[in-house]
Amino acid sequence: MDWMTILGTVAGIMMLVFLWPAYKHWSQNSPKAEQGDWASVLVALGAVVLLVIVLIALVR
Repeated sequence: MDWMTILGTVAGIMMLVFLWPAYKHWSQNSPKAEQGDWASVLVALGAVVLLVIVLIALVR
């Protein structure tokens, strides 16, 4: 292992240590899903799928 691999591993572990309190806070205090939230998610995902299909069609 060279020094870049070790430095990257240390940086990744430090990032996890510093972000853990924020993750814990947001997981406990996150907004709850309401009626219609899943429909909005499906519309957004459908738009992304449609965009990918259009891009593939333009490349061919």
